[in-house]
Amino acid sequence: MIKKSILSLSAALILSSSTAMALDVQKVYATVNGKAITGADIALVVKNPQVDFETLPKETQKNILKGLVDKKLLSSVALNSDVVNDKIYKSTLKSTIENIKEELAMQIWMQKEMKKTKISDSEAKKYYNDNKSRFMQPEQYKARHILVKTKKEAQDIINKLSKSKNLKSDFAKLAKEKSTGPSGKNGGDLGWFPKDRMVSEFSKATGALKRGTITKTPVKTQFGYHVIYLEDKKAPSSISFDKIKNDIKTFLVQNKFKQKVDSLIKSESKKAKIIYK
Repeated sequence: MIKKSILSLSAALILSSSTAMALDVQKVYATVNGKAITGADIALVVKNPQVDFETLPKETQKNILKGLVDKKLLSSVALNSDVVNDKIYKSTLKSTIENIKEELAMQIWMQKEMKKTKISDSEAKKYYNDNKSRFMQPEQYKARHILVKTKKEAQDIINKLSKSKNLKSDFAKLAKEKSTGPSGKNGGDLGWFPKDRMVSEFSKATGALKRGTITKTPVKTQFGYHVIYLEDKKAPSSISFDKIKNDIKTFLVQNKFKQKVDSLIKSESKKAKIIYK
């Protein structure tokens, strides 16, 4: 993941283009007195290119549309008032129309140029082979835990389980009875998780266990005291190319397009008369 405090102009353009492409800008989501609220209106609200409006919770979609409906209602009131004769309104409207024309032209151009940018399977495979360390699945654990408030409670559970002849079954039963954590109702089952998903004390203790064993002493974390049972573990492994191919191609397309835009901006800058005031 690459973090930057400030996006370059070309990167910003790519993001805005991606936002527009994520929505069908012509799709009508609501109407107010016959005036449509479209994907283009929503794109102005949902600016994050990683957010797909269609997959947002229904309540969130409803709230976004309600805000746009309210805006349409107030705009209608304003447009039917004497504000349309105001000098500031008229001069601002003129400059705004010019800005919209520029923005719309740029957005449509960006979309068309992005669609022209292609990455072959062989290019993606080469990137995969040259960067295999980036496509590693870290060591993973499948574990259960029992979370209690005191060290004594945890130790009593450990002492009881140390005498068990069916450790997994008895552990799950005690988790349902004793654990204060949300996984207690599922027998303490945490499923599969990579080491860095849990707090360090928990991960360290889990990593030290052998399959089918529990921690011999309570594990203290910010949440309380844990008794941990390790069901299974997976060694680090590489993610197959077929599994990651589409993600790689998407990344390479964006990167290739960014380079194209950067080059174009550099070329146009040399020809343009630019004055900063």
